[in-house]
This record gives sequence, structure tokens and C-alpha cells, in this order.
Amino acid sequence: MIDKTAIIDPSAVIDESAIIGPNVVIGKNVKIGARTRVIANAFIEYSEIGEDCTISPFATIGSEPQDLGYKGEETKVVIGNGTIIKENVTIHRGAACGDFTTRVGNKCLLMVGSHVAHNCVLEDEVILANLVTLGGHIHVGFGAFIGGMSVFHQNIRIGKMAIVSGFSAARQDILPFSKGEGRPPVARGLNVVALKRRGYSMEDINIARHAFKYLISDEYNTTQAIEKIKEDGKINSLVEEMIEFVQTSKRGVTLKNHKSGFRSLEEEE
Repeated sequence: MIDKTAIIDPSAVIDESAIIGPNVVIGKNVKIGARTRVIANAFIEYSEIGEDCTISPFATIGSEPQDLGYKGEETKVVIGNGTIIKENVTIHRGAACGDFTTRVGNKCLLMVGSHVAHNCVLEDEVILANLVTLGGHIHVGFGAFIGGMSVFHQNIRIGKMAIVSGFSAARQDILPFSKGEGRPPVARGLNVVALKRRGYSMEDINIARHAFKYLISDEYNTTQAIEKIKEDGKINSLVEEMIEFVQTSKRGVTLKNHKSGFRSLEEEE
């Protein structure tokens, strides 16, 4: 059903079971899947949206990226099935690099006023609370939860099932399965609740805790911590993923307090 006040570009492909509400504007190169609801006053262009999604009032999806190098190239947003986009969310289409695409996975929840910049990738079941801001080219792993009013530098990674508390800010990667808070959101422990909900045993969780303690210890740098983990031989899939994440990081991983960094900022002020 398409409301008579909606404005639809002729190039749009909309499933006949989708619902398009009053004053919605759907621009060029849009595909909308079955049973997806686009509620009043939303704006969408250059986007592929899956089935059973909800797009709330005043959400903006697929508008031009905030990238000074963007020159009007044909890029896009791709959103999976069952994702909920709440009021005033903005998802910008890709800049002309990588695969030219901003991606949001299946069953994600983007709460009021959150922002997903160009070329970000959100894997399935990611939750962004109110007013979360993601810079360009950020990768958010499966099942991560980001607290409200948090901000993240472009090109970082937020690991699988990580949870970051509200009003945090990060310039470096966030370790998978970790709980972090602050500016930067230093890892304080494992996200045990999420691990239990996903079916991990306490034996597996305790092995991951053992490795995690090495990674955040002031006694070792990350290379030494990984060596100690391997020496102990307590390794499972969770530990392997944490090690791989740390070893492939390009910006470093927020694992410890960086007091010297705080002091340098104070000196600048």
C-alpha cells in the first residue's frame, strides 16, 4: 500500500506488500522488500532495503556521504531483513571507494538519532542506542551493542558481541566480547551475559576470561600477552577470535588506560 501523498521516483522497485506512509519521499535507485513499512516523512534514495524492516518518521537513508572527495558517483546503502530504523536516523550511502556501499545487516536496531556514515558495515543484530555516531568506514561486529551518545573515529572496528557504555568515545578498535566504558572505552571485562545468551558454556567463557586478563594486564604488552596465552595452552574459538582481532588491528585496540594520552590532552588545553 502506498499513500497518495508519497512521492515515488519511477526507478523505485517496491514490493506490493510493502507499506509506504504519508509524505514519504523515495528517490532514485531504491528497492524495498516484502512487508517493509516506511512510516510518514521518511526519505530514501540509492538504497536496497530487505524484507520486514521498519523505517520510522524522518529517517534519512541513502543521502550523499559527508566526504569531500565524493563527486556524485553512484553508490548505495544495503540494509538486510528485519532491521528497525527509528526516528531521525541517518544512514549515508557509500563514498567512491571500497565496494561503494554502506551496509546494515539483518535484525539490527538503530535507535533515535543514530548516524551511520559512508562505507560503514554493521553485521547482523547490531544495536545502536540513541544518538550514537559512527564515522566513515567503521566495521561493527555481530551482536555488538553501543550505548547512547557514543562517538567513534572513522576506520575503527568494534568487535563481535562487544558492549560499549553510553557517552563513550573511541579512536581505536574495541575488542570482541568485551565490556568497555569511558573516553576511551577501556575494556573492563567480558560480556558474559551476551555469551551465555548465544549458548557459550561457562567452561568456554572462563577460558576466554583467562586470556582476557593477560590482554588487559599492565605487566605485558599485547605481543607478550598473546605469547603467554599460547604458552598456557588455554585456547578456544573465543580466544582465537580475540587474538586474530588484536593481531590484525591497524589502529590498535583499546585494552588499557592511556594516562599519558590524557595528560597530553590536558597540556594542549
